Amino acid sequence: MLKWVDTLDIAIELAEKYPEKDAQWINFVELRKLVLSLKNFEDDPERCNEKILESIQQNWIDEME
Repeated sequence: MLKWVDTLDIAIELAEKYPEKDAQWINFVELRKLVLSLKNFEDDPERCNEKILESIQQNWIDEME
């Protein structure tokens, strides 16, 4: 199961599930919703913060390159 600290693994899952999305232009509200929609994700939504979302977004951008 994925937790908020698994930012690289989350980014990989997002890249696979949403290949049509450009991670560079996703806002944090949408990014959070996408993470919560992953079937392997199982963590408290309230434990999320801006630093975690930034890390997920950067890892996702890196995965797309």
